[in-house]
Amino acid sequence: MKFFCNRSIYHDGWLAGTVHKAPWELKPRATLANDKWELYDTTKDFSLTKDLSTKMPDKLKEMQALFTKEAVKYNVLPLDDRMLERLNAEAVGRPDIMAGRTSLTLHEGMTGMSENVFINIKNHSFSITADTIIPDGGADGVLLAQAGRFGGWSFYLKHGKPTFTYNWLGQKQYTITTPKPVPPGPATIRFDFAYDGGGAGLGGTGTISVITADTEQFAKGRIDRTQGFCFSADEGADVGCDLGTAVTENYQVPFKFTGTILGITVEVKPASSIDKAESDKAKQEGSIKKALSG
Repeated sequence: MKFFCNRSIYHDGWLAGTVHKAPWELKPRATLANDKWELYDTTKDFSLTKDLSTKMPDKLKEMQALFTKEAVKYNVLPLDDRMLERLNAEAVGRPDIMAGRTSLTLHEGMTGMSENVFINIKNHSFSITADTIIPDGGADGVLLAQAGRFGGWSFYLKHGKPTFTYNWLGQKQYTITTPKPVPPGPATIRFDFAYDGGGAGLGGTGTISVITADTEQFAKGRIDRTQGFCFSADEGADVGCDLGTAVTENYQVPFKFTGTILGITVEVKPASSIDKAESDKAKQEGSIKKALSG
């Protein structure tokens, strides 16, 4: 068994294992090579109260060797004790079907898209361009949202006004909104985020622009912090609504868009040289850990 790089193995009444890091601990207790293993004879000590690792080092080595043998057999190795970084394929060098994508075009009805099938906007400058038709009387609702109450973002119309809310880990919300609602008719509604750069999870400046047949309007604001590695394990991206929990308290789910979405394009700009260096550093450190733990 392996979880959080905690390892254990049971064989003929003997149980050997080590706690590398408890789920609530931020850092491992030791390096993978220096983890403290425990050994128990479950035929005599069902409650695991007597650790025999010191008294029976040869038996412990035998059980550790058996763990390694089974780990190789069932493709458990290499061990990797990174946590949040592993949620971002780009940061750890994991194969990613979206790797290299700088643009993604979306349409109404596309909902529940998990992060591994949605373009990665984290730690990048990006834009969201929605081509819409606003009905007489105006429109409300979500154009595009990702994740939910405990971290994510939403691009939506509230009282007809284009609004972008970034929810940082459920702790703070940054909201940018235009001063006027979008008039009826065709409208291109766009959000641009200029990332500050210099590392992961930093801030940037957001700009909303609206272009219609007769008017243009703009709004700008700061987003001081962003999520650098993950939005949600179970809430995806939705076009034309926000399913699951609401990204923002400004509306109640599903807050379906009452106009027509002709298409939405999300574009991501390449990382700066500094951010690229940070990403490469994370990948290199991950490779070294994998090599040492294999």
